[in-house]
Amino acid sequence: MEVLDSGFRELEHTADWAIQVWAPDLPTLFVKAAEGMNSLSVVQLEQGNRIRQAIAFDALELESLLVMCLEEILYLGEHHGLGFDRFEVEITDGFSMRSILSGAKIKKIDKEIKAVTFHNMKVSQTELGYEVTIVFDV
Repeated sequence: MEVLDSGFRELEHTADWAIQVWAPDLPTLFVKAAEGMNSLSVVQLEQGNRIRQAIAFDALELESLLVMCLEEILYLGEHHGLGFDRFEVEITDGFSMRSILSGAKIKKIDKEIKAVTFHNMKVSQTELGYEVTIVFDV
């Protein structure tokens, strides 16, 4: 069986949705977390005009930084109708993140995520990189 150096997979969860995310470095972990969240929601973007959106956050720890990033993506979708399928992430100075999101207007979302939770969230460093489990409130 081939082991991917980064990715995500859905986990069984009693009431909400959860994904496990892994990557060789922190920026890729954030990218895979965003891709995993989109995969759960089955986000479909309109064809044509592409947009780019810059976001930046500072936090006291990695978990807060990750939640802020994912919550901003949810906010931009819910309040501005924007969805993103490409993510350029830079993490500097420990707990500072800068990102350029690329996407388009949302055509359709099959399943709505209400919020990203801190439930049992811990970004862990492993011998292969980083991993985290993220629980989403639906």
